[in-house]
Amino acid sequence: MEVAVATDADMRELGRRLAAVLRAGDLVLLSGELGAGKTTLTQGIGAGLGVRGAVTSPTFVIARLHPPLGDGPALVHVDAYRLGSLAELDDLDLDTSLDESVTVVEWGEGRAEALSTDRLEVVLHRPRADEEGQTRQVDLRGVGGRWRDVVLDDLWRVHQDVPGAPDE
Repeated sequence: MEVAVATDADMRELGRRLAAVLRAGDLVLLSGELGAGKTTLTQGIGAGLGVRGAVTSPTFVIARLHPPLGDGPALVHVDAYRLGSLAELDDLDLDTSLDESVTVVEWGEGRAEALSTDRLEVVLHRPRADEEGQTRQVDLRGVGGRWRDVVLDDLWRVHQDVPGAPDE
């Protein structure tokens, strides 16, 4: 599924809507250029999951745990940008929290696929400097049996019903 997202607020809203289909054990891999909206999308996911703490880029701490405020799963937010290998990612012991948390890995493409055969791959594209507007393209693709019956297209349809949301 491909989605056009016009503003940071819309990106957060898309994250909130995405959180509605996420559950404990889900792995979400985010990739895209600097400034494409990976952390902004994760902020929306955190808001939708109802987790504690401000969701900010974990670039320097590599991984942050955001415990749930209610009965939902925790959010583990990882930035794999500085990691040079799968072994370094493995050193974070993410597999110990995978089953009970939603794990979002920024810069996960090519680094974190081995964490789970079931994952949601999200690729964010920001416009080039010479392109008009700030509309970003977000491609969502479920991989594995967990995502076989999840209808991601409905997320955008619901998103469009939000006042101020861009038209498709």
